[in-house]
Amino acid sequence: MNAVDVAASRSAGPLAALKPDRAALAVGLAAAATVGGALVLEHGFGVKPCELCLVQRIPYYVGAPFALLTAIVASRRPRNLFTTAMLASLALLFVISAGLGSYHAGVEWKFWAGPQDCTGAVVKPAAMGDFLKQLETTKVIRCDEVAMRILGLSLAGWNAVISAGLALVAGHAAWRTRTREI
Repeated sequence: MNAVDVAASRSAGPLAALKPDRAALAVGLAAAATVGGALVLEHGFGVKPCELCLVQRIPYYVGAPFALLTAIVASRRPRNLFTTAMLASLALLFVISAGLGSYHAGVEWKFWAGPQDCTGAVVKPAAMGDFLKQLETTKVIRCDEVAMRILGLSLAGWNAVISAGLALVAGHAAWRTRTREI
């Protein structure tokens, strides 16, 4: 590597130092840690997720193992169209995840309405017996109420930030596999 290449890699920032396999591994580990943290909050500390929270976990359940598979493929064939496609798919998955987190955060901030299942008005039962039965059988966690804030952001907001970061790492790695030697 000559002086120009060294200067170019330094100016490109910390992502330039990540090879595609390491980038995919980092995305996989971060995704697993993120969804693991959500599960610890739920089962260890009793922070119950709403319906939108559960939907936001799906990209992590899919993305963590897919990222680890991508890391294996990228370690064997770092500059390959299949590797690029896998990294780009991983980036797209976390762009979608960031969109889900942003949507949920917007519901929490009352920028727009959320799904009727968890943000709509509570239906009043006709009789007191029906009301008591409804209380025993239904426990709705509202999507428009923040369960917890960390540094001013709700968990949905943090999901949007983390997902955007993971998409950036995967997308940058995909771009690098197409544009220059690794």
